[in-house]
Amino acid sequence: MYEQLIHINQRPFPFSIYTADTLWTDPHIAQQMLKAHLNPNTDSASRQPAFIEASVDWLKQRFNIGPGTRLADFGCGPGLYTTRLAQLGAEVTGIDFSANSLRYAKETAVSHHLPIDYIHSNYLEFQSDKRFDLILLIYCDFCALSLAQRQQLLDIFREHLADGGAIVLDVHSLVDFARFEESVSYGRRQYGDFWTDEDYFDFINQFKYDAERVTLDKYTIFTPTRTFEIYNWLQYFDRQSLAAEFAASGLTVTDWYANVAGEPFDPQSPTIAVVAQKL
Repeated sequence: MYEQLIHINQRPFPFSIYTADTLWTDPHIAQQMLKAHLNPNTDSASRQPAFIEASVDWLKQRFNIGPGTRLADFGCGPGLYTTRLAQLGAEVTGIDFSANSLRYAKETAVSHHLPIDYIHSNYLEFQSDKRFDLILLIYCDFCALSLAQRQQLLDIFREHLADGGAIVLDVHSLVDFARFEESVSYGRRQYGDFWTDEDYFDFINQFKYDAERVTLDKYTIFTPTRTFEIYNWLQYFDRQSLAAEFAASGLTVTDWYANVAGEPFDPQSPTIAVVAQKL
């Protein structure tokens, strides 16, 4: 037990352990993630409907989205953006790792008679002959990736960007990083039935890495039949660090915003959103 407690409370090297696949491939957890995405009263997995509507309205106006616009939503989830964007007449491709979320998105597309091309794939491995006028990565997904993964993804974006096309993504800012505080808790079913339908005990460790501007939410779950861990990493950015990562992949940030609803850039905003193009 002592050795287990040492391991549970040990501070791992940033992004040294990657467990995102568990969130999207474990049948029970994937179903709970879908429920969180579709819950209109929380921002825990997707932003609430009013923000999504405002975001789509801004994207439509900013990029003149309509018939003929070729658009890709990386990490599209259950189609909260892709459905709305396809209703504008855009040629939409959605890429996501979760078969469960894509099943819901496809059913929604069929019911609305929308010809959305959904691709079940880890977007870090995405390859296509398509070239897009607009590439989206929304809900700060970029922050959950290591530096190597972020550069890999930006390279994929650049490869699949049409001439004159644009990338839109958002990240957590250093304002949000400053608010984060380390903590540890232990209890029985602290997250209800989110992790499993079995009884379980769980440790929640929150680590903050000041030098790296990284945080970790680490969950250690003990059930009668198994023990597993979930590592949720987040990288935080200022404008300089974000612009440098884009430049390393041959991309330049052309516009800065507070969020993906197009609100003006605010140094006190918890998020930063960018528009980027090829150099």
